[in-house]
Amino acid sequence: MASYYLWRSKFGGLSVPEAKRLKELETENGRLKKLLAEQVLENEVIKEALRKKW
Repeated sequence: MASYYLWRSKFGGLSVPEAKRLKELETENGRLKKLLAEQVLENEVIKEALRKKW
């Protein structure tokens, strides 16, 4: 029952297309955050390698 109230608090005022769009945006946001984290890590590795090289 708690999951219903959690769902309702999140999606209660949305129509079905709006709820689907919100879910798509959340998924895309997660994907972009992962890509950003990977890029930041890659940049740090490159910077560290260049510091040691010189």
